[in-house]
Amino acid sequence: MTLADVARASGFSTSTVSIVLNEAPLSRYVAAKTKEHIRKKADQLGYHPDALARSLSLRHSHTIGVLVFDISDPFCMSLLRGIERTLYPTPYLPIIMDADNRPEQFERYLDMLIGRRVEGLILVANWLFAEIDTLSKIEKNKIPITSVGRDLSVRSVRSVVVDNEAGGYAAIQHLYGLGHRKIAILRGPQAMEDSLRRWRGIQRFAAEVGLQLDPRLTVQLPSLMDPVSGFEGGMQLTAELVERNLPFSAILAFDDLTALGAIRALWAAGRRVPEDCSVIGFDDVPHAALTSPAITTIRQPLLEMGALAARLVLDAIKPSRRDSAQQGFVHLMQPELVQRDSARRLTIGRTSKSLSRKS
Repeated sequence: MTLADVARASGFSTSTVSIVLNEAPLSRYVAAKTKEHIRKKADQLGYHPDALARSLSLRHSHTIGVLVFDISDPFCMSLLRGIERTLYPTPYLPIIMDADNRPEQFERYLDMLIGRRVEGLILVANWLFAEIDTLSKIEKNKIPITSVGRDLSVRSVRSVVVDNEAGGYAAIQHLYGLGHRKIAILRGPQAMEDSLRRWRGIQRFAAEVGLQLDPRLTVQLPSLMDPVSGFEGGMQLTAELVERNLPFSAILAFDDLTALGAIRALWAAGRRVPEDCSVIGFDDVPHAALTSPAITTIRQPLLEMGALAARLVLDAIKPSRRDSAQQGFVHLMQPELVQRDSARRLTIGRTSKSLSRKS
């Protein structure tokens, strides 16, 4: 169906039909009864405006690119839902592209989004972004951009991240409050800024209360290439700690998948969680509440973070805000302790010595 078909069926000129169906400024001069008649005929004929042709004429694509490094990562799903819910009532269509943790795929998809004249870009970034210098392309095209999950404010990019240092502080504070003193810490990959900041929070709390962190109980995950690596790394590191025969009564894991791996390794070694060892995670991905035992964790407000990123991009698209959009800043979201079943108070008579490797 074309505008000419609707014009013939309605009895009005093609220009009048175009003005009404495209809601052009001149449509305010068209009688309400005429508008209703034209729209009714268009519906009967199954006519849909050509969004591509309209975007070319108006020089607005009404699309926002959402570039994700790994859409299979549970961390991303709530972020994407927050983005989608925010964009749904607007005229902007999200174009979601998954780089599958491959830098070359990220580069190609970024070029494709720029070529399709997206009006804004939301980057759901992980640690791999540190190895890619593509912001120059975005800067040259003056596309408003917001990063979620990585602080890129030094590159004049608006960034939405959780306060990782506060989260690390809250995690060890909770275990300490439950009476744990021998705490094993599974740190994140060295290349991740999140890992460094959470470690700073842990160290800050330990210094404040005089808690001695045993370096033999502090281990680090290797560079993660996919979400499953966190689970496998947590399982392997925990098994190694058990093999060392070092006493510990709690494990502070880098994230929830690492915590799940730790629980699996403890179970394989004959340890019960939380009876023999408490475990705390980070993120609060959906799996954390569904496993048994349900994981005590530090929640990132992922839905809210995605929604905020979308609002920041929409705000930056406005012509009056484009200059300010080039000024980067970081928006820190506050984490929240979620108490479930994987961490409990260290009971009287249950010493950390009993948690060393069983003979």
